[in-house]
Amino acid sequence: MTSDILAADAPLRVVALNCSLKPGSAESSTQLLLDQVLSALAEHGASGSQVRIADVNVAPGVETDMGDGDEWPGVREQILAADILVLGTPIWVGHASSLAQRVIERLDAELSETDDAGRPILFDRVAVVAVVGNEDGAHKATADLFQGLNDVGFTIPAQGGTYWNGEAMQAVDYKDLDETPESVASTTATLARNAAHLARVLRAARYPAE
Repeated sequence: MTSDILAADAPLRVVALNCSLKPGSAESSTQLLLDQVLSALAEHGASGSQVRIADVNVAPGVETDMGDGDEWPGVREQILAADILVLGTPIWVGHASSLAQRVIERLDAELSETDDAGRPILFDRVAVVAVVGNEDGAHKATADLFQGLNDVGFTIPAQGGTYWNGEAMQAVDYKDLDETPESVASTTATLARNAAHLARVLRAARYPAE
């Protein structure tokens, strides 16, 4: 019992995947929102890092390792080591970015991976979503990503998505704002609080094996 309590209270590990189409050398609204999510999670004892998917060679496919040059296995190791996955994406033509879709496609391989108890390997992990865009589509992108993440085994906390949509057909991005809108800040705070709580619940009471 004591060891279970200690495990539940131990620091949580987070990995945030930035699916901006911009390389790491460019400013990114997605990165700004992910920075804010990570900061909010840190307030609840959850810390980690970001991976800019545009800077990683994630080969197309639905296997855990697609062979020569595929850098997904390194990203996968970080996901498997984390309690919480944060998937961040911009909106392009009303949808999540192509890199976000590629992440979901690569995660599909985990459906055939199981742990020592025979359970899907992504069980007991939490996933949340962060979306930015200056056009409509945040709700649809969030719904699509939630479905894919849940399909492969992640658990989604209550209000586990945060987003900002600017006025359609305008040039203002999230990173251009003078300050974070209160509605976004409060939503991000709720996401972080619920994600950390759920991750600790799943640590203390894992999903049952078959």
